[in-house]
Amino acid sequence: MTPVLEVRDLSYRLPGAGDRHLVTALSFSVAPGETLVLLGRSGSGKTTTLKLINRLLEPTRGEVRLQGEATATLEPYRLRRRIGYVIQEIGLFPHFTVAQNVGLVPRLEGWPPDRIAGRVRELLALVGLDPDEFAERSPRALSGGQRQRVGVARALAADPALLLLDEPFGALDPITRVELQREFRALEGRLGKGMVFVTHDVREGLLLGTRLGLMHEGRLAFLGTAEEFRRSNDPQVKQFMEAA
Repeated sequence: MTPVLEVRDLSYRLPGAGDRHLVTALSFSVAPGETLVLLGRSGSGKTTTLKLINRLLEPTRGEVRLQGEATATLEPYRLRRRIGYVIQEIGLFPHFTVAQNVGLVPRLEGWPPDRIAGRVRELLALVGLDPDEFAERSPRALSGGQRQRVGVARALAADPALLLLDEPFGALDPITRVELQREFRALEGRLGKGMVFVTHDVREGLLLGTRLGLMHEGRLAFLGTAEEFRRSNDPQVKQFMEAA
């Protein structure tokens, strides 16, 4: 089976910073239905890795492949429409309704209105929002947890093979965060998407990850299953487990 995502010897040097690399020699793959959690402290290179995957940054060295195709050969806007992206700040357009936010990429892709409307209703129901109640609301009329659900629905709208999630629950209160973690875990198996999920919360990583990659100073210090992570003698892994 072709991986959804392949990252091969990926490095990124900050322009004008001499030899300072934010990411160094990263290699990993993500299969359909797999969630790879990237753990690490602030500044370890997690978010930079996501930006390299969807070409918000261009690598200094290495290659990224999406469904077997080198991303460097794709127009960036076309690439990004094939990748769902969920961030902590959500980034909903305040002057759009919920339905318009969720249907944005399908509209850009030229889907007919009836297909967009059906997809919006399907996804709102999937993320636990009644479409009859929420489709015409403004983002300002939603709670933080509801806005994050809309962000996940929008990322799924054009049925991408790959989802990138950058601390999507980090700004939520603890109770809402736990609720969404549980809902997301239930969704993972049903969606069948390849996912890269960034967090600094080891408990969240162990709950949601098929595999975990621990980043330290721009490199992968560990890559393996949750059980392998728990048993690892790597000093960086032990620090995270002690924090949990």
